[in-house]
Amino acid sequence: MIENTYTVRGMSCGHCAGFVTEEIERIAGVTAVAVDVETGAVMVTSDRDLGIADVRAAVEEAGYELTTAHT
Repeated sequence: MIENTYTVRGMSCGHCAGFVTEEIERIAGVTAVAVDVETGAVMVTSDRDLGIADVRAAVEEAGYELTTAHT
């Protein structure tokens, strides 16, 4: 499994986390998503290397901004 952590700007509640989680889970290969609303950290576990463009698009579809990626 591959784990990557991203920072997402604009989340302020559990509903925000749910929207981000739902969109990221739609990416092929994603097996788990964990969100910390307070820090904006989003940890994504996948069975393949994810393209940053796919993750950014999913976050933007949820209405938020991906600001950094930490691998």
